[in-house]
Amino acid sequence: MLTYKDKTKSVEERVEHLLKLMTTEEKVGQLVQPFGWLTYENREGTVTLSDSFKEQVAQGGVGSLYGVLRADPWTGVTLENGLSAREGAEAVNLIQRYAVEQSRLGIPILIGEECSHGHMAIDGTVFPVPLLLGSTWNVPLYREMCRAVAKETRAQGGAVTYSPVLDVVRDPRWGRTEECFGEDPYLIGEFAAAAVEGLQGEGLDSQNSVAATLKHFAGYGSPEGGRNAGPAQMGWRELLEKDLYPFQRAVEAGAASIMPAYNEIDGIPCTVHTGLLDGVLRKMWGFDGMVITDCGAINMLADGHDTAEDGPDAAIQAIRAGIDMEMSGEMFGKYLVDAVNDGQLEMDVLDQAVRRVLALKFRLGLFEQPYADPKRAEEVIGHPEHIRLARQLAAEGAVLLKNEGVLPLSKAAGRVAVIGPNADQGYNQLGDYTSPQPKSKVATLLRGILGKFPDDEERVLYAPGCRIRGGSKEGFEQALHCASQADIVVMAVGGSSARDFGEGTIDLRTGASTVSDESWSDMDCGEGIDRMTLTLSGVQLELMQEIHKLGKPVVVVYINGRPIAEPWVDEHADAILEAWYPGQEGGYAIADILFGDVNPSGRLTVSIPKHVGQLPVYYNGKRSRGKRYLETDSSPRYPFGYGLSYTSFSYSNLRLSASEISEGDTVRAEVDVTNTGSREGAEVVQLYISDVVSSVTRPLKELKGFEKIELKPGETRTVVFTIGSEHLQFIGLDMKPVVEPGMFRVHIGRNVMDTLYAEFRVRKEN
Repeated sequence: MLTYKDKTKSVEERVEHLLKLMTTEEKVGQLVQPFGWLTYENREGTVTLSDSFKEQVAQGGVGSLYGVLRADPWTGVTLENGLSAREGAEAVNLIQRYAVEQSRLGIPILIGEECSHGHMAIDGTVFPVPLLLGSTWNVPLYREMCRAVAKETRAQGGAVTYSPVLDVVRDPRWGRTEECFGEDPYLIGEFAAAAVEGLQGEGLDSQNSVAATLKHFAGYGSPEGGRNAGPAQMGWRELLEKDLYPFQRAVEAGAASIMPAYNEIDGIPCTVHTGLLDGVLRKMWGFDGMVITDCGAINMLADGHDTAEDGPDAAIQAIRAGIDMEMSGEMFGKYLVDAVNDGQLEMDVLDQAVRRVLALKFRLGLFEQPYADPKRAEEVIGHPEHIRLARQLAAEGAVLLKNEGVLPLSKAAGRVAVIGPNADQGYNQLGDYTSPQPKSKVATLLRGILGKFPDDEERVLYAPGCRIRGGSKEGFEQALHCASQADIVVMAVGGSSARDFGEGTIDLRTGASTVSDESWSDMDCGEGIDRMTLTLSGVQLELMQEIHKLGKPVVVVYINGRPIAEPWVDEHADAILEAWYPGQEGGYAIADILFGDVNPSGRLTVSIPKHVGQLPVYYNGKRSRGKRYLETDSSPRYPFGYGLSYTSFSYSNLRLSASEISEGDTVRAEVDVTNTGSREGAEVVQLYISDVVSSVTRPLKELKGFEKIELKPGETRTVVFTIGSEHLQFIGLDMKPVVEPGMFRVHIGRNVMDTLYAEFRVRKEN
């Protein structure tokens, strides 16, 4: 048996043996990742491989395929021409079998898929977007979701996912805010580690595991002006302390792959940033996994960043900087063979990249089992337990921002009018990076509320009123008519990250979907959709103002992918529920909260400003950043960690185990939390640390711990945090982590602006 095919040999032995057998063309082939949906054709249920794919295999092979199972308007894969769970597994097997049996060395293909909030394939479970997942503050539940996503993806043959997204959000005008967990690096780091543990499981070679790819490395959540892929204007200290922290946590958890960001930092594109890719990632953190570009990132070096003369120069720069694989494969595939043959690229540089790609394939067990099980795919994908999990996450991540006593609603309270463009538009609640969905699969808010009145659906009235975007008010009359007949009005407004799935537009008078020759997009969020403002798009605010004049109680439900700053709504709505994009079960989850079947427990992971002019308002900015504007102060409308409940909690008796410790020691902080209300509920207990005096400027408070607890009425629980050097350190004057002697303040409470505090001192050692 050939050494590389002998599973009893070590990964290193197998890689080195295979590498020695490969030609330059075969080596380069391993570094390219063409678009997977272009490798096959599906005609009336019969899948055949494309001639271009067969030619690539013959010319040296294909290392990886991107999005074989991805379905969305970009790929052109629809419900009609796409592949079911079983068919997707069968198609992957067809591709793998050809690559293994028709290539000289029989190297299997690495199938890479998008799984930010569920596998982006037809039939996959659509979970809430990461912004909502972060708002649950429930790390174990998120880890459970990642296990479900890994099972669904691997069941169809996907072996690597391009998630989690670990960007730290500093400007919510950025359209990809919805893809992130929030603005705090510590919280993101906890979810980052959980993502790796959940996705990769006990071992990468398990049929329930996929390799996690961390993205976008780094500073991508701080684009200049909130414009996607804009320069990140930050110093090295801030980068190390904040933006790189979640990535470090995920690397320590064993992440197998990482993706550099499109942006530049201090003039250097991340795609060729050796300080990041070699200095930090490889040398400082000891990462030994694979580095893959984002789609088209190498092209940008020659056309965008303009740091490369042409395509060959860009490709050589990238592989020398530490890039192992190119998503799209365009530049590596075109230029690297010639670069090696002409002496422009050293063979050992090429070999090092190939080693990392092959090592990942061996670790995934692809040489032993490259094929999926179509029967298992049918059983696992869309499993009822995954659907239950999607509903629980949606419920736990919705944040109650305001409640003037109108919530929870009573099922005996009369007629309910459900008004607004997001009341019954399924795609508007799913977020970006979502596959086509049959209408029956997505529970909209209207469907969720109708489900509360199974025997009396006439008590629920509906009108869309308007669209997300555009100035048409032709639906106002019907919306006002519905609202006038109701006892309470639920306004479902917000945003949309829906691509054009061919659903047409809604008739503003009837609410029915209509398909016409005229194209209309309500998309005002998502990748590449950045905004100047954080107000509601279109005439949504005007619709609410007209309905408010009727004098009915109004409950606002925001369904959206970034914070909304609307002072009028904050002042006039009787209740506001921020539901983000809650996924396929979102309507049921929101209705459960509105009618009190679920007590809201979500807490904000992004600060919501009063006005876009206050940006940035992220809570952990420097103490020195100023006090106020002429028109208003600098504090947000709703602070980081904020969220209401249908019960109340009190904090008392904060105590520390010591008033002074040595560097390297720990101190225990304890606080008593009591449910002082009449309902059982969950509270997120948050720990913040202040370094009172430091050699470099620091934030006033930084999150360093949290715990979500459930308490019955009258119940008290003591919550304990252990504080050590990792919670007290920062990047010092010498650019290295340091814990300086002096006073530290411990804050524990319900949000960053509502805490108790106590102090202790780190003594200076002789």
